[in-house]
Amino acid sequence: MNITQDQIAKARDRVPLAFQAPLQVRVRRYALWVCFTGLFCWCLYDFNISPARIWEGLGRFGTVASFMFPPYIWTSWAEFSEILNGLGETLAIAFLGTVLGAVFAFPLSFLGAKNINRLNWLRLSTRRGYDVIRAFETLILALIFIRAFGLGPLAGILAIAVSEIGTFAKLFSEAIENTSNKPVEGVKASGGSRLQQIRYGIAPQVNPVIMSILLYNFESNVRSGTILGIVGAGGIGFLLSDRIAAYKWGEAWSIIFLIIAMVYVIDWLSGIVRQRLIGKTDLAK
Repeated sequence: MNITQDQIAKARDRVPLAFQAPLQVRVRRYALWVCFTGLFCWCLYDFNISPARIWEGLGRFGTVASFMFPPYIWTSWAEFSEILNGLGETLAIAFLGTVLGAVFAFPLSFLGAKNINRLNWLRLSTRRGYDVIRAFETLILALIFIRAFGLGPLAGILAIAVSEIGTFAKLFSEAIENTSNKPVEGVKASGGSRLQQIRYGIAPQVNPVIMSILLYNFESNVRSGTILGIVGAGGIGFLLSDRIAAYKWGEAWSIIFLIIAMVYVIDWLSGIVRQRLIGKTDLAK
């Protein structure tokens, strides 16, 4: 039986309370909105965020932005090679940190997957370990490793790698849990061992997802590598911080533009790789 809109309108006019949420639900909803609004306003007041302060800050930002134009153009190879070396160093830090994090996270992800690890205490302990690692921000890890290993790219690589172990292990384990059990049952029915079930039943399903996660996080780590350079972990961030500290705003803007261009190229290339992986997966189906 189909109910028309006219019938619904007549029923709403006849018994309007039947189309409303219960009183308790409405009161709870309004109370949550009041608490949210009050918390938001209190944060604005406590942090001294006022229209006058924002307007004054925008004026100062306009002054700083005017110092950046025209952008600086390097006239000698010695100057420009230093910038290119910083960009390459940042790219290498992000690449090595991502690869090292994935190498250690991949086996740990199987311990946190419900369809692989049947021991609840071990699986839950492993997952809490993911959370502990992810609780440390990459910048904090970089400061710790700088104190331990000194200034340079090594601290940045280790900071990204350790941070990505928790992130990759969590994402990989969730991807493994979301795989279909039918291919595993097929391998099992043909006499395959537990390792073969994972190799031929789960891995083909999860590999494109893992590769997509790796490519996306590599892009993100390139941006993170820039920030890590500012605190002394090597890369283009160190050169950018040096130019800003010396009030060389034109050169700083040129470095920022090169960073944006590098991130754009990496995003474009990783998009092509993702598209080809998805295409291969579709053809396999």
